[in-house]
Amino acid sequence: MTPKQFDLIVFDWDGTLFDSTALITRCIQAAARDLGLPVPEAADAAYVIGLGLYDALARVVPDLPRERYAELGQRYRHHYFAAQHEVVLFEGVLELLAALKARHHWLAIATGKSRRGLDEALQSVQLQGVFDGSRTADETAGKPDPRMLHELMREFGAAPERTLMIGDTTHDLQLALNAGAARLGVSYGAHDHASFHAFEPLHIAHDVPDLQRWLLEHA
Repeated sequence: MTPKQFDLIVFDWDGTLFDSTALITRCIQAAARDLGLPVPEAADAAYVIGLGLYDALARVVPDLPRERYAELGQRYRHHYFAAQHEVVLFEGVLELLAALKARHHWLAIATGKSRRGLDEALQSVQLQGVFDGSRTADETAGKPDPRMLHELMREFGAAPERTLMIGDTTHDLQLALNAGAARLGVSYGAHDHASFHAFEPLHIAHDVPDLQRWLLEHA
């Protein structure tokens, strides 16, 4: 076994471990439709994935008065929770996480989801207890504010240079950059990976097996 480069490996959830990009996009569009608002294009809806819910909705429906954010958020959650059972982990994620646990990395999640949303998702895919820690957007600052990673690094006593953030959006990579942590992008989620290069990721993985190969060789 090669020596570990990273003590703490932090994953984004949606679009990185959980194949939910298309569902989230549809639910954002449905929520706007419910309120009689202009329905965003799929690419615009997908771009805000990873942000906290209200930040995301404010960007994707910019003309909505702030006092109606909660109403739009409620409609989004209605559609998402009704259909979240339809989505699953990307193929190979369970094997990837088991391999990293065997190497004694700390594993954590930093996500734009709510605590309720993350806990329900973890339960639905039977991943309770696999992760050593997590942060959600409703209990700390949302991405790309570095607070999520700062809190996780303090929790585990991990230095920034010994921490790796993995995500499918520029919000994830900016979060890592802001926190002084290393970063790795995956191209199979919400954002076009051509935009990742500005954040100097160590690698861009094009599927989960590629991600696992890189991590076992370099992390």
